[in-house]
Amino acid sequence: MTRAPANLMAVRSLLLKHLNRDPNRVRDEDLEPNEVGIVGDANHRGGYHTGSDRVVANDYSVVESPRDRNGLTLDAAALDVGMFRVGSGGRNHDLFTFSTWCVAQCVANTADSRDIREIIYSPDGKVVRRWDRLGRRSTGDRSHLWHTHFSFFRDSIKAGRDQTPLFRRYLTTIGLITPEQEEMDMTPEEHNWLRTVHRNLTVLDGRNPIGQTYTRTTTGEDHTDPKFQVGHPTLRSLGAQLTALQSAVESLANRDFTDEQAIITGVLAGLTPEEIAAAIPPTVAEQVVQELGRRLAA
Repeated sequence: MTRAPANLMAVRSLLLKHLNRDPNRVRDEDLEPNEVGIVGDANHRGGYHTGSDRVVANDYSVVESPRDRNGLTLDAAALDVGMFRVGSGGRNHDLFTFSTWCVAQCVANTADSRDIREIIYSPDGKVVRRWDRLGRRSTGDRSHLWHTHFSFFRDSIKAGRDQTPLFRRYLTTIGLITPEQEEMDMTPEEHNWLRTVHRNLTVLDGRNPIGQTYTRTTTGEDHTDPKFQVGHPTLRSLGAQLTALQSAVESLANRDFTDEQAIITGVLAGLTPEEIAAAIPPTVAEQVVQELGRRLAA
């Protein structure tokens, strides 16, 4: 059964959070929950709003790109966004300005738009246009006069890649999200987790779990247990061993291991008298004979 993937659900939640200004009642100027869709209805067959159980033969959302062929799962890979109107930063913003902004990012090939295959939209509520990364199509049906369709390459959905950055950047650009609000987007649990990580990383004195692991690994000490005996090499002991090894290598490097006399004796032992005589240069042969005569006479 075709399902709505978590990464597109996150985009849906982000848009509704900031564009459904009054969630307690239905207003024409708000983006309502039923105006942001991912999975096609029960009769929908083929296209990016369907998963592997509902695509059709030669479905364009599968066959035209290896990114789609390799990414086909039960997940839908499309998002529809309906009409809204909001004032922010001294300007009015609506579905049409939102859509043209998103298309401009795709044309510019921004990093956060590269998973978008196509956008079917209207720039003014009068004509329907289609931006297609593959250049296959340029228009769509008239329903896109009042809603914008985003198709995502299926491999990005399969990989679970975060698709919120582009839409978050839009909301930031028009002033609906400020840096302070970005911080406030964190849940209380996330704030507590970040506070704990910060505290532990800045107090590596062995009295908290991270510090305890650090001191055990580096020095072999445990500040909470004086009787602790390390059972493995520590960075301190490894450093001492490396220093000793370096000293030993330097000592050996300064020694001369060549024994010339032993080498000469070994070579001569393997030669016959004739070969030895033949190897003596004529310039020193007489001196060798004299030296041998002196030694024999002695």
